[in-house]
Amino acid sequence: REIPFSAIQFPIYERMKLAWKNAQDAPLAPWQAAACGSIAGGFSAAVTTPLDVIKTRLMLGADAEGVKYTGTVDVVQRVIKDEGAKKMFSGIQ
Repeated sequence: REIPFSAIQFPIYERMKLAWKNAQDAPLAPWQAAACGSIAGGFSAAVTTPLDVIKTRLMLGADAEGVKYTGTVDVVQRVIKDEGAKKMFSGIQ
């Protein structure tokens, strides 16, 4: 999850800082850079949440009924079929 998260977060963060700097035609204050980082991090976390769900299910090894997962695709298919697509975004409120 960390590699996809960072691959999404850092380009968004840098692009937001550049856009804000250009819009105000002045360097960013620390709070502005922090705001860019917060937004980029929140978005990246939301986008990579399904990877956490998959990882957790694979670490558990089986579903609530004890049926073992056979791999990533199996986890995705069964979670969506049995619990709905929203379950892939568990933890996002």
